[in-house]
Amino acid sequence: MTNEPPYLAIAAELRRRIRSGELSPGDRVPSTRAVTREWGVAMATATKALGVLRQESLVRPEPGVGTVVLARTGRGTGSDTGSGAGSGAGPEPEPLSRERLVAAALELADAEGLNGLTMRRVATALGVSTMTLYRHVPGKAELVRLMADAACGEVPLGPVPPEWRVGLERGARWLRGVYSRHRWMAHAMASFTRPVATRNAMAYTEWVLRSLRGTPLTHTEKLHAHLLIFAYVQGLSMADDLEEQARQDTGISDGEWMEQNEPRFDAIQAGGSYPELNSVTSGGGFGLDLDALFEFGLQRTLDGIASMIDETSG
Repeated sequence: MTNEPPYLAIAAELRRRIRSGELSPGDRVPSTRAVTREWGVAMATATKALGVLRQESLVRPEPGVGTVVLARTGRGTGSDTGSGAGSGAGPEPEPLSRERLVAAALELADAEGLNGLTMRRVATALGVSTMTLYRHVPGKAELVRLMADAACGEVPLGPVPPEWRVGLERGARWLRGVYSRHRWMAHAMASFTRPVATRNAMAYTEWVLRSLRGTPLTHTEKLHAHLLIFAYVQGLSMADDLEEQARQDTGISDGEWMEQNEPRFDAIQAGGSYPELNSVTSGGGFGLDLDALFEFGLQRTLDGIASMIDETSG
């Protein structure tokens, strides 16, 4: 029987997988979210476990990839209890860079959201002191800005299509992809009057405006069209994030939640006060899918912009 803290036991198992070859250099190790699922522990425990491996220079965060296994550069990796001069000696820890810092923060925010992101938690994940982080960023706000820039720079938009509608469709789906990979982004980019200043976010705005370059819309109308689509994607992405938080908080799927709450909905509708709602939901034929809702709303939004372009052309 051992009183070893859970995070050390998890680190020991992941260390074993690395040293046995189950996880090879360059392979992704389980993310904090995957660790919480496999071992049934809290996010903080999972973060500490991965932090131990980083401190031992067995793994490191890679921007846009996750935490990966490092190539072995020392000897005596087959035993934790060896003796002699080489025992306990490992490779020199890699100096902390801004890129590693941002990658670790991205992984933590992807797993726990912005509320779970603190400088102390990031430092633990990297195996360094909290004060070390402040040599690279002045605080959390700047770190989040760098994270947002990195997230927007992961997947290139490509050339601007010659047809404005195709361009706006592609831009909207690209933005939804960013928010799907990093659900916290919908909150980080929430302000319209105080936008986050990043090169890659501004490149997206430039790309969308170029899509509208050949239309007769005024400068203000083009910018409003861009912001309208941005707000639409952001709104649904926030709903996505809330849905995911609810799944994590309750531990049940959407279907299980609906099954538990269906009697309550049935009781409210049984009085006959909602005939239109009953007509579209009766028979179990309607199931809300946010991806389908996104496509429906995107096309209706673009229809409105098309109507405005047609009116302006006339």
